[in-house]
Amino acid sequence: MSPTPTPTPTTGRAGATLQLLLGDGWFTVCDRSALIAGRGVAALLPDGRQAALFLDRAGRTYAIDNRDPYSGAHVLSRGLTGSQDGRAFVASPLLKQRFDLETGRCLDDESVAVTVYASRIES
Repeated sequence: MSPTPTPTPTTGRAGATLQLLLGDGWFTVCDRSALIAGRGVAALLPDGRQAALFLDRAGRTYAIDNRDPYSGAHVLSRGLTGSQDGRAFVASPLLKQRFDLETGRCLDDESVAVTVYASRIES
């Protein structure tokens, strides 16, 4: 599991892109305009993995592995977003386990987690 990133507040700046911190530096994954608060977007990474990208209503971005560890399906970007005790999460659309968007930990089973990627908006 990757270190916990700090969510990045953002505005709808024209020409801005979302970047993820991967092993060899920052990688541009999509235009900021592709992100809609409360909805996920899937992105293919250079090594073949998939990331699930999210924007919350406060403008913070999050990125986690798109693979649901319970089903093995790449579906977390299609999950429902919400919050519990001030923590943003996504619920898997298949079996409904909830994953904290900052830490990747499963809120329903602390022994399970998904990878978290540091993210930023770059002009």
